[in-house]
Amino acid sequence: MEIVPLADKKDFIAELAELHHSEWKHLNPSLTLEGRTEAISKAAGREGIPSIFVAVSGGQLVGSAALVQNDMDTKPDLSPWLAAVYVKESFRHHGIATELIARCENEAVRSNADTWYLYTEFASKLYEKLGWRYLEKCEYKGVTVDVMCKQIAS
Repeated sequence: MEIVPLADKKDFIAELAELHHSEWKHLNPSLTLEGRTEAISKAAGREGIPSIFVAVSGGQLVGSAALVQNDMDTKPDLSPWLAAVYVKESFRHHGIATELIARCENEAVRSNADTWYLYTEFASKLYEKLGWRYLEKCEYKGVTVDVMCKQIAS
């Protein structure tokens, strides 16, 4: 398995958009699949903010993670954010998400961030194991989420 910038694997953009749309459309019902595909294309930087990284195994898309400027429009003062951490079900529990997150963290360090943020509905325990700490629980787009942060060692 390898982790590479989505910018180097643009043929995965449509599939990734479908996966993300299926997973998170409830958070933004007005965003169409076409709109999501366009947003992913625009965020698919090779480095810096924004950038998206994908896990690839045997030529197959396995997962993704992104480093973005802001992932919650209700918290514009917090930046940057880990976002779009997704691993296909049949590949979960093999450390792939952890590797994708680490790649994004390396990019955040290179971008001179000292703290970064995320929000999650269900994966707080995973992030706690990776050194993230709980900031708050809040309602976001009709869903209860945990907002978390992590100090970045530069």
